[in-house]
Amino acid sequence: MVKAIRVPEHGGPEVLIWEDIEIPDPKEGEIRLKQKAIGLNFLDVYMRQGLHNTSPPLPYTPGMEGAGVVTAVGPGVTSCKVGDVVAYASLQVGAYAHERILSADQAVPVPSSVEPVEAAAVIFKGLTAHVLIHKGFKVERGHTILVHAAAGGVGYLVCQWASAMGATVIGTVSTEEKAVQAKEDGCEHVILYKDENFVERVMEITLGKGVDAVYDSVGKDTFEGSLACLKFGGSMVLFGLASGEPEPVRVSQIALKSLNYTFSSIAYYTDEDRDAMRIAAEDLFSNVAKGVLKVRVNHKYPLSQATQAHTAIETRKTTGSVVLIPGEE
Repeated sequence: MVKAIRVPEHGGPEVLIWEDIEIPDPKEGEIRLKQKAIGLNFLDVYMRQGLHNTSPPLPYTPGMEGAGVVTAVGPGVTSCKVGDVVAYASLQVGAYAHERILSADQAVPVPSSVEPVEAAAVIFKGLTAHVLIHKGFKVERGHTILVHAAAGGVGYLVCQWASAMGATVIGTVSTEEKAVQAKEDGCEHVILYKDENFVERVMEITLGKGVDAVYDSVGKDTFEGSLACLKFGGSMVLFGLASGEPEPVRVSQIALKSLNYTFSSIAYYTDEDRDAMRIAAEDLFSNVAKGVLKVRVNHKYPLSQATQAHTAIETRKTTGSVVLIPGEE
């Protein structure tokens, strides 16, 4: 038996409970992990609320990202061995536990130059950032991009990475504190969207031209404005729906400026191309080790305090990454 957080019913953070669960031996193609750290994702909140289309059947152990040490391997596993430190990002829930079973093909090796806590904090969000700037819209030197929620878990990594690639980054944030972080993370221009009209500011900054791409995880509240910020032939890259789903897009909204519109997600790697996922993870960890990406582990909670962590992330009181630490109860 091991300790774990469970979701017995859909609802607010208070539905999370702390209890003992059985962890079986790994089956064909599976590994067993003793977890060092577990990352929090806003998808965890959506699933707990029952709002996500992949919300698992109740009851379940939440969480989709983490890092740990392999303690057992099932038949047929050749990609890792007992003692290896690995990280994972997957829609296969079960992370909020001291130990877990995981499909071996979801795990990627963590180099010794990256701490397990860093790996857990960055694996899901970092791979999401990777797919955004390489697949959603391929960022290149000279591009100007707009990143909403620039101090958030994915946003701050997109800002750092795109800036390092030579792009001019404009970020929107809600507070002065977050504006300071966004500046440190490579935003050349920061917009406090509660105090300023972000569309007007973007057009002012770009001298009326607009941006090459918008990376939008907010959804409904920013969607129309995001489209208005794009230059002719620009790309609208939606990757989250924090404020709800936008109204359906009309052809006329994108036809006038020949806009591109896509929804990008980590599923490109986790579900579609596992080889690409391993290559992307190597690229991610390499950039972390070289200091190109600074992993902001701004909030740590003992695993048993997942309720408090969920409350913080749900009320937008967090910046950077949030992690749960097993064994610190």
